Amino acid sequence: MKKTVFIFLSLFAAISCASAVYGASETPEELRQLYAQSAVLMDGDTSRVLYEKNGYDFMPMASTTKVMTCILAVENASGEEIVQVSAYAASMPDVQLNIREGEEYYLKDLLHSLMLQSHNDSAVAIAEHVGGSVEGFAALMNEKAQKIGCTNTHFVTPNGLDASDEGGAHGTTAADLARIMNYAIQNEDFLRITQTRTYSFSDVQGRRNFSLHNANALLDMMAGAISGKTGFTNAAGYCYVGAVRQDDKTFIVALLACGWPSHRNYKWIDTQKLVTYGLRHYEYRELGRVPDLGAIAVEDGIPTDRGWADTAYVNVRVEKPEEDVRILMREDEEIRVEKEYPDAMKAPVARGKQVGRIRYLLDGLVIREYPVVTAGKIERADYAWCCERVFGKYFHGAV
Repeated sequence: MKKTVFIFLSLFAAISCASAVYGASETPEELRQLYAQSAVLMDGDTSRVLYEKNGYDFMPMASTTKVMTCILAVENASGEEIVQVSAYAASMPDVQLNIREGEEYYLKDLLHSLMLQSHNDSAVAIAEHVGGSVEGFAALMNEKAQKIGCTNTHFVTPNGLDASDEGGAHGTTAADLARIMNYAIQNEDFLRITQTRTYSFSDVQGRRNFSLHNANALLDMMAGAISGKTGFTNAAGYCYVGAVRQDDKTFIVALLACGWPSHRNYKWIDTQKLVTYGLRHYEYRELGRVPDLGAIAVEDGIPTDRGWADTAYVNVRVEKPEEDVRILMREDEEIRVEKEYPDAMKAPVARGKQVGRIRYLLDGLVIREYPVVTAGKIERADYAWCCERVFGKYFHGAV
């Protein structure tokens, strides 16, 4: 089967021959002073990386790990479930809620402890409850990472403390971390937990009371901040992953190794720089018209043209949703369209049969894909039709 590939420049490209303003070795002026050793700015609609600095380097991620811990717990358990604290969970080092062996807590309360103040003991208690053990929960974390497209991530612990196992060191890339956050913010329960400013609760028996405040300062620092998680270990340095939504645009920022003590505020500076860059340089554009696909020759088919044409053809069309599709783009960027379907088919051909696909690509990423289907039907030429054709052509002068 031959493939037909057709490429056109989008109508909204600034100039047809323009290359990207910022190449692989070139950095936008406003981002040249980023503190983070690894950084990514991601479009929340498409998960397309809009900017990266060493964004695919594998590094420790500290407590940003807890984004995955939280979303897995939300998806696999009820907040009303009761979690019993093990000796191992209670033994976790700072930062701690200071839960004790044998105590019982509602899962929803430990999830707030996990995300608002990053308590390591709560993370292990949650992991043991949901996954049966820390190792079992880590397996769930790695499975989920693969499912959502993380290509260079390995989880060992639910709290982000530095560790290794037979699969390697606990770590990720800024690109994968941004993808995990982008997945998590699609869940309303996750958003509700991470947007909570203060939270109070007690153990199930009501013997101990706790009050929490949210350590994600970006919620009150930048308009449109909707979620985020900080992190720090000696190996990882200060880390951060967060999401900001302004002007209908959603940006995910992931920062790894963004300073060490006493530079805990570097992450806020870098995050605001990246989001501001995205807001200034990226606007929504319409996906553009569907190109004319023409027709496909049908071997051994009865032509729809009653003028006794030698070859039958069937028109094809794109089965595309009616609603307009908008894509976040820089002014200089262009959409590339690939059409893939055969040059010829065998009769009979039914109406609405999928024969290929059309793909819209931006910066190498497939942002939309639609099926190409037949717009009509072609019947197979049989003996009776052949006789009729011969009679018409040779005895009546049909052409």
